[in-house]
Amino acid sequence: MINHFAIYISNTDDKRQLIERLISGDIMHEFTKLKGSLFSEITVNKFIEEERRHGHFDVKTKTKNSLQQSSEGECKKAVLVHIISKKPDYIIVDNIFDNLDINAQKNIIEILKGLSLKTIIIQIANRSQDILPFIEYLYKIRYKSLVLIDKTETIKYNETFLKAIPKSKKEHTFEINPLVKLNKVSVSYGDRLILRDITWEIKKGEFWQLTGPNGSGKSTILSLITGDNVKGYNQDITLFGLKKGSGESVWDIKNKIGYFSTEMLRGFSRSDSIGNMIVSGFHDSVGLYKMPSDSEINLTHQWLELLGLFELRKKSFLSLSLGHQRLVLIARAMVKHPPLLILDEPTAGLDDQDAHLFIQLINKISKESDTAILYVSHRNEEGLNPSYIFELIPSEFGSFGKRH
Repeated sequence: MINHFAIYISNTDDKRQLIERLISGDIMHEFTKLKGSLFSEITVNKFIEEERRHGHFDVKTKTKNSLQQSSEGECKKAVLVHIISKKPDYIIVDNIFDNLDINAQKNIIEILKGLSLKTIIIQIANRSQDILPFIEYLYKIRYKSLVLIDKTETIKYNETFLKAIPKSKKEHTFEINPLVKLNKVSVSYGDRLILRDITWEIKKGEFWQLTGPNGSGKSTILSLITGDNVKGYNQDITLFGLKKGSGESVWDIKNKIGYFSTEMLRGFSRSDSIGNMIVSGFHDSVGLYKMPSDSEINLTHQWLELLGLFELRKKSFLSLSLGHQRLVLIARAMVKHPPLLILDEPTAGLDDQDAHLFIQLINKISKESDTAILYVSHRNEEGLNPSYIFELIPSEFGSFGKRH
């Protein structure tokens, strides 16, 4: 019988070092003479980089596309099948479900379940709900060693954000409602219809979650709302009271939107302090380039106190855990109390503790401010309280929308 195990980590654990120690046999000595492979974002990104560099691709998806031109689900499945074809003795699988829809997750689980009959599976997971169903043993890292724990062991969460959401620097006079209005909007690329007859309104203070499988058009809808998509012209779209194509400025639209995506910090290496990252939100930059006013500094301090980071305000932003970096970026997006806050896959890569903190803060913003929230995610986070769900449902004639 083959035994499989998972290592349940937090964002404070050094995952890259853990993977290196597993591959070298430093932690599990019995694997020293076995041939292993890694299935991870690290591996996927490596194959994509090779595609870019050499202009051809060795890993092909089911539809014969390159990884760069494939959805997250197609991409990960293709890489996993490629790794399996090399017939390793064991496979390390790392955070395999981030950014995947439910069907793609089930697909990956079925492949790994079949593989588990003949190959050792070592899973690295930072979310307890992601632990594969056939895993027998669960470990945590303690003092650089692996310690066996009970699979029912859970984290106890505390209420964290006890202070009120800081007020805006000045009273808002933005009274246009709805903020966003799409009326029978259809978008196609070439012969492929992506969205079909989408009708949707987002009103002041509403909390929406946008859902739908990979490739259903969620990113397309976001780009229409932020004004970035040229397909929005000649459509019946009204953004913050301005009809699309009426001479509106894209920057005027963006000024009314607070935005967070996990892509924001890719390649970010500036040494800004935590405080400077928050205050930069007043100037619509990531990192501070202008001298802030006294009132901006005062409001930044209030946000730091809410987050429990006031004493750390002069420390480097990059010294924070991944979860706390995202809390800071949400505060940065909210300092001006924008009419709309967009959160694109905001908990991807977070551990259970940091995801819980993030969800607490989003619920609090929804409850205590007039900012409308558009939360985009495949994952149904426990404790998240959206008022409405807009679901994109794919069909051969493009995705249509359904409101819940």
